[in-house]
Amino acid sequence: MIKLVISGCCGKMGRRIIALSLGDSNFELAGAIENKAHPAIGKKLSEALGIPGLTLEVKDNPGIIKGADVLIEFSNPSATVEHLTSAVKHKKAVVIGTTGLSPEQAQKVKEASRDIPVVFSPNMSLGVNLVFRLVKEAAQKLGRDYKVDIVEAHHIHKKDAPSGTAKRLAELIKESSGREKEKIEIDSVREGEIVGDHQVRFNGPRDTIIIKHSAKTRDIFARGALEAAKFAAKQPPGLYDMQNVIG
Repeated sequence: MIKLVISGCCGKMGRRIIALSLGDSNFELAGAIENKAHPAIGKKLSEALGIPGLTLEVKDNPGIIKGADVLIEFSNPSATVEHLTSAVKHKKAVVIGTTGLSPEQAQKVKEASRDIPVVFSPNMSLGVNLVFRLVKEAAQKLGRDYKVDIVEAHHIHKKDAPSGTAKRLAELIKESSGREKEKIEIDSVREGEIVGDHQVRFNGPRDTIIIKHSAKTRDIFARGALEAAKFAAKQPPGLYDMQNVIG
């Protein structure tokens, strides 16, 4: 059984990860972390999340990572880097779904992966990671005759724009088609309660190819994070992504 600590436990993703982990015999919930100013600090998870029977308290102390096998991070960039330090100290695997990291913070993730297994992905969905593969192949095959643009849409509460997924799509297109010096246009939409939509359009002289993924529920990301935790628990130190997880 894999012992989990969930960081960002009261957020939209943290709530779903906890709820789904309770129904999976592979996992035991060992701890829950939120930021120091969160009103749930010191409360039992059952009260904070409205899930009966959860007697663990919500903590702001990253030291509780010591009692885990895997830390799942869906907090904010600065907290993620802080918690990585504790994970390295206690030699615990980490799954990072936090987006909006600066280049310097992303470098901290790479440095941590020298000592512990880290799965770092802007999107934990199996479907989106299959889209990554399709977009990469399309960019390789279609070449530079096709103009490429990306449209991503999320709920009004999402803080970073463009999304980490859209940035990764742009990176894959550049790497796969020799467009390193070109700018890939990304249009970001923030409205309503959109879970997450991503569309890549290859517009050529004779046809247009569109690859699109629309998330209907956050559970696809939560389930992906749990699959990543299973993977990370078995790996040696290193930096992994969801492509490694899905094989």
